[in-house]
Amino acid sequence: MLAVRLPEGHGLPEAAVLQLRDHFEVSKLRKNLAEEYLHYLGERDARKILIADLNELRYQREDMSLAQSPGIWGEDPVKLTLALKMTRQDLTRTQMELNTMKANFGDVVPRRDFEMQEKTNKDLQEQLDSLRGDYEEVCKEHEILLQLHMTTLKERDQFYSELQEIQRTSTPRPDWTKCEDVVAGGPDRWQMLAEGKNSDQLVDVLLEEIGEGLLREKDFFPGLGYGEAIPSFLRFDGIVENKKPTKKDVVNLLKDAWKERLVEEQKEKFPDFFFNFLENRFGPGDAMAWAYTIFENIKLFRSNEVMSQFYALLMGKRSESVYIKQKETVVQLLKEMTNADSQNEGLITMENLSTVLKSTFPFKKEERIQELMEAGGWHSNSSNADLLNYHSLFIEDEEGQSMPFVQKLWEQYMDEKDEYLQELKQELGLELHDKVTLPKVREALMNIDPGLDKQTLNSYLSQAFQLPMTELPEEGEEKEEAIMEQLQIALEQLQMIDLRRMGPREQEPAS
Repeated sequence: MLAVRLPEGHGLPEAAVLQLRDHFEVSKLRKNLAEEYLHYLGERDARKILIADLNELRYQREDMSLAQSPGIWGEDPVKLTLALKMTRQDLTRTQMELNTMKANFGDVVPRRDFEMQEKTNKDLQEQLDSLRGDYEEVCKEHEILLQLHMTTLKERDQFYSELQEIQRTSTPRPDWTKCEDVVAGGPDRWQMLAEGKNSDQLVDVLLEEIGEGLLREKDFFPGLGYGEAIPSFLRFDGIVENKKPTKKDVVNLLKDAWKERLVEEQKEKFPDFFFNFLENRFGPGDAMAWAYTIFENIKLFRSNEVMSQFYALLMGKRSESVYIKQKETVVQLLKEMTNADSQNEGLITMENLSTVLKSTFPFKKEERIQELMEAGGWHSNSSNADLLNYHSLFIEDEEGQSMPFVQKLWEQYMDEKDEYLQELKQELGLELHDKVTLPKVREALMNIDPGLDKQTLNSYLSQAFQLPMTELPEEGEEKEEAIMEQLQIALEQLQMIDLRRMGPREQEPAS
């Protein structure tokens, strides 16, 4: 304990002395504490310096060991130390960048993978769209098939009912061989007449045979009078003589009339021309008798081509252009076949025949070309190199009947005309009793036959609406809408003229 000496004679109380002594002791302790704290700070700093020196020595030792390694022997240690320091800094910076990249792009895929997945997704999407379109198309077809199925079921039921009715009421199929002993010429002639004909046609043949006999028994025909409904070449009161020509004579007379008609310069109405032709041939006195005689013959023999065609012209059922165009087609075919006959021997190959038909009739369906080939003599065992006498295709017999090839040409022309008119009716979307305007018919014709030229189109419209070509309004004129006709009448008028497809119908784009 620190002792404090007080001067003698100092008169301080004992308590004050003790208080003073404690004060000095506290001050002494504080001073010692401060000194100890300063000593502690010095020791701490010295320890830090010592640790730094130890670390530096350790790094130097590592640097020395690296400097002394075989791979870098002879390198400057200072340089290596600096390089190591810079490398550590780069490593630290790279580590920070790597951590940043991981944080920012941890959920990002590589562009190459993304593009591959994107391409795969696009392909799958296209496949899906295609499959969806196919599915919709199949659904539509399915609906159509269901409708067709229902229609077929109704038709089946209807046909079944009709079959039962026919079985109940119909008579047995006639035995046509019974006609052999009745028809003039016997079995041989009947077989010739009946060859390739159905029952309806055989009835016509039988009626012609019966009618021919009755016609020859008549010596006179009663005149039909002068009514408006009577053709001009038959207007007569009284009786006229039956000239009783043979079938061959009638056909030859009609052919001669055709020849004069084709070279006639001033075209008059065909019935008037025919009567004038008879007057020039037989004189005014016998012209009416021959007119009635020819008329009765051509009215009877409908199976004869020349007679049936002449009858249709005289009665105004068809235009001359139909037969003129048919004759021109036959002539053109013969010319093309002659050109294909390089050896001028009257022979061409089946391949040449096919080529000529396809070039002459570019819009005919393949099955109809095949029908013409078969009518020309082609059969399943034929080869393209087989030779054909093409002149034989255009021969006529003494009664004016053409060979099967020319007959098939005419049948196909009539079928194609019917199909054309049916297509026109479907395009118009009207019933036969409905009225149709000229612009609608014009538009429908161009839709089903885009290859129509303006002149041909106007000729069709002129015939359909019975207007002269000069009075036909131009497309777009207001008075077009005022021109209308019942559809059935318009189609019948078109049926009379030469009507044929001028080009292929444009295909609708696939959905």
